[in-house]
Amino acid sequence: MLNKNRCMGLLSTALMAGLCASVPATASADQVVKIGVSAPLTGGGAALGKDTENGVRMAIDEANAQHPTIGGAAVRFELDSMDDQGDPRVGMQTAQKLVDDGVAFVVGPLNSGVALPSSPVYANAGIPILLASATNPEITLHGLKTVFRMIPTDAQNAGIAGKYAVTVLNAKRIAVMDDRTAFGQGEAEEFIKAVKAAGGNIVDQQYTNDKAVDFRAQLTHIKSSNADLLYFGGLDEQAGAVVKQMKQLGLRAQFLGGGAVADSVFTKIAGSSADGSMAWEYGRPLASLPRGREFAGKYKTKFGTENLTYSPFAYDATLLAIDAMKKTGSTKPDVFAPAIRSMDYTGITGNVSFDKNGDQKSPVSTLYQVKDGQWQPIKTVSGSGG
Repeated sequence: MLNKNRCMGLLSTALMAGLCASVPATASADQVVKIGVSAPLTGGGAALGKDTENGVRMAIDEANAQHPTIGGAAVRFELDSMDDQGDPRVGMQTAQKLVDDGVAFVVGPLNSGVALPSSPVYANAGIPILLASATNPEITLHGLKTVFRMIPTDAQNAGIAGKYAVTVLNAKRIAVMDDRTAFGQGEAEEFIKAVKAAGGNIVDQQYTNDKAVDFRAQLTHIKSSNADLLYFGGLDEQAGAVVKQMKQLGLRAQFLGGGAVADSVFTKIAGSSADGSMAWEYGRPLASLPRGREFAGKYKTKFGTENLTYSPFAYDATLLAIDAMKKTGSTKPDVFAPAIRSMDYTGITGNVSFDKNGDQKSPVSTLYQVKDGQWQPIKTVSGSGG
């Protein structure tokens, strides 16, 4: 005769086995889809890199909150973020690491100088990259079918700036300085082309590097040329230092920057020197867009700081690619990547669609000016108009 306690133990074991067999798969069994980010998370560009990463993180968290299914299977998106240090050599290593990690797509690289050499690495693996910040026109001119740009190119944005400097600001003697990166140099070259096309006059061209903090030698030379406008191709932190040193040297030329200048870092460094400074930035003012204020509020709540230039574009890039997965019913890059090119997507930054090269069909730029220590939108231009 079986012991009563033993019988109860056997019964409990059987019941537990039956219950386990009937419990559906939990979230831990969902298919994991990795989303890569390549950006400088340390060094001079870290603020913009972290902003980009935050935009992707927001999009991933919101997508996962919807308990997504793709092709009938439950999926969970995970962030795979890499610090490429804004360095082309490190960026190549980062690209291979993200490929080896099996990411479905990558938002970035942030810097044009990293995107130029690393984009073929991703293309060879069939992994799409969505550029939320890299603007050098050359990146999309090599026939790669996996490169998509969420913002205007230097030819579009800096081209608008050059025409505007001549035809609206009426600058007669224009100086240019850039940081010799693919981004800064690309901006400067396109600005100069547009100035000359509009009949303007370049009186001085100076160079620095993206690690420099002292620009007095270049600015002294520009002052001697009697320039009435200085265009700077580089990032916000250096641009702020340039403006501050311009005032210290008594250089009264109008300051005009390209993309990635109209951020809080600029005004923090330049202080009261910043008032009157201008910059052409990518896209429309966030506050003017239907969901822009909502995005900015969520961002500040989540990260405890104001968003910078690129997080809205990174956010849209992430959700656009996820939408392509849903439309094709696949998380495989070779299936959903071709669908991205034909996407007509409306996101935080507005309407997004791509031309045959992967660039924006309808690029938009906005001119900002610092007033009372704050960037204020002045004028928004579509296409290459001035």
